[in-house]
Amino acid sequence: MAKEIKTIGVLTSGGDAPGMNAAIRAVVRVAIARGIKVKGIKKGYQGLLNEEIVELEAKDVSDMIQRGGTILGTARCLEFKTVEGQEKGAEVCRKHGIDGIVVIGGDGSYRGAQALSRQGINTIGLPGTIDLDIACTEYTIGFDTAVNTAMEAIDKVKDTSSSHERCSIVEVMGRNAGYIALWCGIANGAEDILLPEKYDFDEQKIINNIIDRRRKGKTHHIIINAEGIGHSTSMARRIEAATGIETRATILGHMQRGGNPSAKDRFTASIMGAKAVDTLLAGETNKVIGLQHGEFVAIDIEEALAMTKGIDEYEIEVAKLLSV
Repeated sequence: MAKEIKTIGVLTSGGDAPGMNAAIRAVVRVAIARGIKVKGIKKGYQGLLNEEIVELEAKDVSDMIQRGGTILGTARCLEFKTVEGQEKGAEVCRKHGIDGIVVIGGDGSYRGAQALSRQGINTIGLPGTIDLDIACTEYTIGFDTAVNTAMEAIDKVKDTSSSHERCSIVEVMGRNAGYIALWCGIANGAEDILLPEKYDFDEQKIINNIIDRRRKGKTHHIIINAEGIGHSTSMARRIEAATGIETRATILGHMQRGGNPSAKDRFTASIMGAKAVDTLLAGETNKVIGLQHGEFVAIDIEEALAMTKGIDEYEIEVAKLLSV
């Protein structure tokens, strides 16, 4: 190890995700148990540049594992995308005696961690995003809670859609990835699932499917639409005009980011947070923690960012078969 780690910083960056607090708690308590000080950096990279830094003790993370969001706060920071901003961030770390940083967020947050590493700051990234779109890991903190939140909301929409014999389009989050849409489509028994990875923008095919189902006696129709496709409201208007069937759009939005994290998110975030601390103490830097084949592993950030991820074709096939 080039330099002994005495103080670790922790920050959350980008969109918040249920389970981030569990990860923060694990970083703080495992580091302290290892004899290392911890400093919390508020509001992500913006807070780092503004020196919004506080020392954290074990008691400071009590009674928070069950809370959604992030107690450290998060913000976007365009300045940190510049070399000047990255150099300033590294200098702030040195000024506050921070030898290593754990960054919890998505791929954009990883790029910030990568930049800090190049400036000589030991960094480890944790996958905190509801979108499940980080290729180097089979699981990202927040996905389980978000998809269950969406599933429960869609169940309620389905009830009223059935009562009124409507077509309902429900738009779920996921940025440019369709994992939440696919999981909800299967879990909620949707008739159509629109995924950014596969959508051909053939709206007539959807219209024909709705009309065909209605002829066969299906009194309602649920369409799960991914955020990466969007335009659910205008789509609903066109479908209603073409079919004569009342069609409503429901955009679930940021409710999917909130709420108490599930057991899976609390557990996974806790193990990942602990792994991040121990990876730093082992002298490793410029790494991200991921779940691969059931094991928590450290992967080089460059390798992680170069990986690509797609929707499983078999899962898409099953979704189609189940909707018949």
